[in-house]
Amino acid sequence: MSTVHAFNRKPRPGAMPDPMDQTQEDQTVVAQVRGGDVNAFEALFTKYRGHVTAIVRRHVPGDRVADNVQDAFVRAFQSLDGYRADAPFRRWLATIAVRTCYDFWRRQYRNKEIPMSRLSEEHRKWLENSLSGRSREDWKTLGRRREAREILDWALNRLGPEDRMVIELVHLEGMAVKEAAHMMGWSTANVKVRAHRARKKINRWLLEA
Repeated sequence: MSTVHAFNRKPRPGAMPDPMDQTQEDQTVVAQVRGGDVNAFEALFTKYRGHVTAIVRRHVPGDRVADNVQDAFVRAFQSLDGYRADAPFRRWLATIAVRTCYDFWRRQYRNKEIPMSRLSEEHRKWLENSLSGRSREDWKTLGRRREAREILDWALNRLGPEDRMVIELVHLEGMAVKEAAHMMGWSTANVKVRAHRARKKINRWLLEA
């Protein structure tokens, strides 16, 4: 049975896919691509497109998701020689997706394309009421509320790309510092310091808004 057909096999009812089988399947496809069968990469694209899209959608504007998903897969294809079989391909690809988003924001800030709009009166009123009784409410919960998300986006746009990604990974997604450091290719100490300082900045900006 070909590798592409193997991806289409459905697990038995109630059965969960074996991570080891998934890893072996991915490594087989990677070996095919490295061996010159570039069309085999389409199987990985089809399999992980949803996974990469979900990651990218959390970090870039909606109208830029598709371009950055495509960019992430292009990078993955070009970097396959750097993939090591001792790590799941899914995790390796997630790292590339996160770094693609980081590079997106670096370009945006370099080209001064980040809108620095002021908070509306409606946002200020909501923020005043929220901070008076909910200043310690979990950031992930706040991020699901429309008003809070808009205000948070306003604050994130004032951060540099490095601090922005750290805040999103650690505080909004709840990712462990060690994992965020791996995703960004930084030391854990760097991530801890950036996360602490960036959150203090945002808290100050919100109080001063």
